[in-house]
Amino acid sequence: MENLCCVQDKGRYVYGVSAGDKEVRLGAIGIGGSEVYTIPYGNISAIVHDCSTEPYQSTDNEMVRNWVSTHQSVLDAAGKQFSVVIPLGFDTILEPRDDATSPDQVVRDWLRQDYTRLREVMRKIEGKDEYAVQVSYDPGLIVRQISEQSEEIRKIKEEMAAKSPGTAYMYRQKLERVLKAETERLADEWFKDFYGRIKKHTDDIVVEKTKKMNNGQVMLLNLSCLAAREKVDSLGKELEEINNTDGFSVHFSGPWPPYSFVAKPAVTIKGE
Repeated sequence: MENLCCVQDKGRYVYGVSAGDKEVRLGAIGIGGSEVYTIPYGNISAIVHDCSTEPYQSTDNEMVRNWVSTHQSVLDAAGKQFSVVIPLGFDTILEPRDDATSPDQVVRDWLRQDYTRLREVMRKIEGKDEYAVQVSYDPGLIVRQISEQSEEIRKIKEEMAAKSPGTAYMYRQKLERVLKAETERLADEWFKDFYGRIKKHTDDIVVEKTKKMNNGQVMLLNLSCLAAREKVDSLGKELEEINNTDGFSVHFSGPWPPYSFVAKPAVTIKGE
């Protein structure tokens, strides 16, 4: 009968991949107080802890939040110790396909199989961090500005004031259509302008889906930005200028591990 401890430790939970060719012990800082260490292959190493082959699942949302937070804290600790760390998503677990292969060998086989891509990713992200940037606008203020500046809208309002209530209703519908079309046209211009200004201070950008906001604002851009550490100050100044533009506001957070710029492993992992 197989020892229960050995069964429970047949998986390797992978936090990320670092530069380095030696096994390093980071301490009992992992999920559930697990001992975190590295498994090297060549000049790269997987940051792991021993685990069962079952995914980390729970109906307790607080427990899941704690697991995710610990995952992040391990990556933060690794980032202080290694020159570059590729972050992997929460609940990345590798396991042997048969009893003849050790869990550590599975990890080394993965590093060997994915080595070229992992090294390319390291070169891309070294010395850089991810920042989240959202730019939104106040639709009421923008509509007022458009109304004040548009000659077409001014004429519609003048004609509407001289019409009967029934006819004026049709003019109001026309006015709404013109305002919507003009806002959409300007939104496209704003997007291109702000994107171009932000791009100058970054090394790569991923355009994320815009989200509905609860404060009445409309999100115009939702970006994940990869920025070299020496560019962060200039990026911050550019975002401050955009934030000071009448009607617009910017939310800027980071630094984060560059999750958005790291492709998934080339092997099948638990939880996918």
